[in-house]
Amino acid sequence: MELYGTQTVNEKGHLVIGGVDAVDIAHVYGTPVVVYDTKLFRKRAADFRQSFEKNGMKAQVAYASKAFSSIAIYELAAEEGLSLDVVSGGELFTAVKADFPRERIHFHGNNKSYMELNYAFDENIGCIVVDNFLELSMVKEIALTRKQNMNILLRVTPGIEAHTHEFITTGQEDSKFGFDLKNGQADEAFELAHDVPYLQLLGLHCHIGSQIFEADAFNHAAETLMEKMQVWKESHSFICTVLNLGGGFGIRYTEEDEPLEPSQYVEEMGKVVFDLAKRWNYPLPEIWIEPGRSLVGDAGTTLYTAGSEKEVPGVRTYVAVDGGMSDNIRPALYDAKYTAAIANKMLSPRDTTITIAGKCCESGDKLIVDAVVASVSEGDLVAIFCTGAYTYSMAGNYNRLPRPAVIFAEDGDHQLVIRRETYEDITRLDLSLHQKVRKESK
Repeated sequence: MELYGTQTVNEKGHLVIGGVDAVDIAHVYGTPVVVYDTKLFRKRAADFRQSFEKNGMKAQVAYASKAFSSIAIYELAAEEGLSLDVVSGGELFTAVKADFPRERIHFHGNNKSYMELNYAFDENIGCIVVDNFLELSMVKEIALTRKQNMNILLRVTPGIEAHTHEFITTGQEDSKFGFDLKNGQADEAFELAHDVPYLQLLGLHCHIGSQIFEADAFNHAAETLMEKMQVWKESHSFICTVLNLGGGFGIRYTEEDEPLEPSQYVEEMGKVVFDLAKRWNYPLPEIWIEPGRSLVGDAGTTLYTAGSEKEVPGVRTYVAVDGGMSDNIRPALYDAKYTAAIANKMLSPRDTTITIAGKCCESGDKLIVDAVVASVSEGDLVAIFCTGAYTYSMAGNYNRLPRPAVIFAEDGDHQLVIRRETYEDITRLDLSLHQKVRKESK
């Protein structure tokens, strides 16, 4: 089977991630545990950055941290010269705790609260991506009241339907995100924003979806936004200095997936922007992109311990693991597909078909249906690949299961970056029915 990043198989027949034996990882940290190959993250970050540099284009590559948010991953992104895309006050707070450079933080989200926006001003972040008219009015009010400058982008929906799952498309007209380009909302937002004191409108932003395998949709989005920018140049002599084309670049979860290399996405969309700018004599804008999954998705592998087995004659064999939809809800949420291996039997024949089931009390808690792996027994180590994006960040405590540990592995070293939750952690916010809570006097 094809492995990812620095993964290899050692002489013991064990999976090795970041130079560390997966069996040793499970022994030290227990299971479930999510292991990140940080060298692969660094390589992908460099690929995106260098693709822009090679083509002589000014750019910012922002890690879309909703894919996986933690202090350590933010620190790693800062080390690699990335900017940061946050979508909530909690992600912004985490970035502050990581001391991420504030000027490289971009704040997204379709329903930012007044408190969250004030927090962004408090931290003097690099940019707020304004999503709707209510938010625009709040940002204007805060900027004028404080007499504080703030860069903004207007998020628009370009009416492009990328070929991906309906739950993760975002660029079509029927979307909860952004100002619509076709019905006049974007023009109205521009009129309200482009000459407001203390607000610096840098340009436009769009995001057309996730897990996209072709460049055509991104190219179309670039062309559509450039056309609108040219209209505003002609009507208002206004120049957008930034064009943010979002993220959504796909990765290989299974053999059927055929993603492009980062350089291909960058070169093709960059050529569209360059050609149109030259045709219209438009100053070449700085291009921003927001890879998330394509930075961390296949850098992450989750290790589980196999437990009970149930054979349904003539139908399937279930093998349960010590995690499931509590740490990876994607298969249950939108039928996400993964590949797996028995990490302590990598040299054994892959001659067994099983359904890898989770331990949550839900019939739909199946991580992989009909996985082809080596023969598996209770206590074996099951590795599920490409779990670095939208797994831990979407994890919960259903059935009061603790969230797993997360470690980084690189060049034979391993480091705990998120400790495993304990039962005490799970109950720390609970209050007893019989606990007397003192009411504050008026």
